[in-house]
Amino acid sequence: MTTPIRVVVWNEFRHEKKDEQVRAIYPEGMHTVIASYLAEAGFDAATAVLDEPEHGLTDEVLDRCDVLVWWGHIAHDEVKDEVVERVHRRVLEGMGLIVLHSGHFSKIFKTLMGTTCNLKWREADEKERLWVVAPGHPIVEGIGPYIELEQEEMYGEFFDIPEPDETIFISWFEGGEVFRSGCTFTRGKGKIFYFRPGHETYPTYHHPDVLKVIANAVRWAAPVNRGEIVFGNVKPLEPIKAKQGGVTP
Repeated sequence: MTTPIRVVVWNEFRHEKKDEQVRAIYPEGMHTVIASYLAEAGFDAATAVLDEPEHGLTDEVLDRCDVLVWWGHIAHDEVKDEVVERVHRRVLEGMGLIVLHSGHFSKIFKTLMGTTCNLKWREADEKERLWVVAPGHPIVEGIGPYIELEQEEMYGEFFDIPEPDETIFISWFEGGEVFRSGCTFTRGKGKIFYFRPGHETYPTYHHPDVLKVIANAVRWAAPVNRGEIVFGNVKPLEPIKAKQGGVTP
């Protein structure tokens, strides 16, 4: 039997406690909706939230995590730097990272990108149409030409990120803006996918295609076992001929 991919869905879990509108959509939290879908899809899915000790992301949790899914918004600054460094190290070692919606402004995403990760935004109950622009990519397996969301928060360009390895989705919004809504990156041995939709006041994580994309992304980002990367001074693979005066005799 193939060992299931081990995924941890991390969430601040603050909006769901403070906002009745959000609680009505996600009574047990956005993380539980996503993790439940992933578990039904065959993943070994667990959750962690901000207010747990070490934000639920201890060395033990991360060491057995293949892919981390991250949602944050109003408490980015409360994430401890030592936990960010811990996650950063694991991504470089090969752990996959899926960053959702306002997680673009999280400490971990900004650390990995090395830019401000800033953007334009607007809350106006706008229609969003996420166009698939990489139809052969495994992240969009089973997805049609676009995903349409009747109401979402608008994110608009310019999105201050490094040039993505691949752009998977480009969103159009009812107000006219466009946005790179699905982008992949590689850092060290780790694969990263940023996926834009998911504002807390809309039932976006109940949309079957949005959940399917997250599941596809987890499969794509799962680490590949190729051993350790060797750095530093190494012995030559082949004999090196002695040189005299910079010229091979």
